[in-house]
Amino acid sequence: MSNNILVINSGSSSIKFSLFDMSSEAERASGLAERLNTAEGEITIKSAEGKLNLKLEKSDYRSTLEVIINTLTEQGLMDTLPVAIGHRVVHGGEFFSDPVLVTADVIEKIKQCIPLAPLHNPAAVAGIEAMESLYPEIPQVTVFDTAFHQTLPPKAYLYGVPYELYEELGVRRYGMHGTSHQYVSSEAAKRLGLGEKHGILTAHLGNGCSCSAVVNGKCVDTTMGMTPLEGLLMGTRSGDVDPGLHQFLHDQKGWSIEEITNVLNKKSGLLGISGVSNDMRSVEAAAEEGNERAQLALDVFHFRLARQLGGLAACLPQLDALVFTGGIGENSRSTRALIINTMKILGIELDEELNKTNGNELGVISKGNGPKAIVVNTAEELMIARAAQALI
Repeated sequence: MSNNILVINSGSSSIKFSLFDMSSEAERASGLAERLNTAEGEITIKSAEGKLNLKLEKSDYRSTLEVIINTLTEQGLMDTLPVAIGHRVVHGGEFFSDPVLVTADVIEKIKQCIPLAPLHNPAAVAGIEAMESLYPEIPQVTVFDTAFHQTLPPKAYLYGVPYELYEELGVRRYGMHGTSHQYVSSEAAKRLGLGEKHGILTAHLGNGCSCSAVVNGKCVDTTMGMTPLEGLLMGTRSGDVDPGLHQFLHDQKGWSIEEITNVLNKKSGLLGISGVSNDMRSVEAAAEEGNERAQLALDVFHFRLARQLGGLAACLPQLDALVFTGGIGENSRSTRALIINTMKILGIELDEELNKTNGNELGVISKGNGPKAIVVNTAEELMIARAAQALI
């Protein structure tokens, strides 16, 4: 009997997907459908058999998902339809603290969260509804980026604004990257044998960046807020700025709220300061060649990261581990070294040789008897597949 689960991440113009054989948790295939709803729509599928590129005659969500299922079947990557479909959904508001089976009520609640994630949640709904119309017999499961952070106490999630705004509009901090923070914190605790009681800092560092404080498996604080713009400096996002900046830029530049929001989301961060790129690798290379603005972007990135981690450490009863994950966290040896060596207050002693190889067999890059620093490759798609399997 088939034990395949298909994981889907529907974006505004793309669909990422992974196919897992849950009898071994092996990823059988992964891929990306790009430029949806245009004449240039195409799909790339990667598997052990190689790489396949296809042009899409129709590139709406329904047609694209049908092509994905049919191609995976034709290529022999699955012999029957998946036993379940797992969907990544960015924002679940206060409705969802766990993965759930899709129902009409669940879809309605995801729609109610659209004002909190206007770019992401409509795409998730489109993907869910397309799969529902194509394959109504396949159970669907939604896993929310915000769910892991629903254990934040009110003192951590409330803003200092009139309480009525929280009651009426849900104005509060929700956090993102929850599936990643949950996976890497539990994986680190298991690898290090920390037991049920532990304190862990997790740093998910990629084009989007966030950190979390995890106590005994529960998130108690995180750096992202009501939207993914709050917190750390990122690839193109500014992270924390003075809220008065909006009024200042409107008065001085004549920019609208939409223009200011676009600048803070898409033209700031590493890209905005360096003028080089939003990609850490390109910024590091430019800095090595003497580009002063690239070096300044790195300095700001690392300073902000260290400051936020220090603040999160105040939420822990004790610090057992600092976890690095995401494209930068897993691959930038210089970022890891700078953070650990700067934050002597954490009591972590870097092992330079282990850091060069991204860690020992467990991913550990530290030495001594103090808290451990560990690199854990994130596995958000696998977490979604596991959640889907558990619910069916």
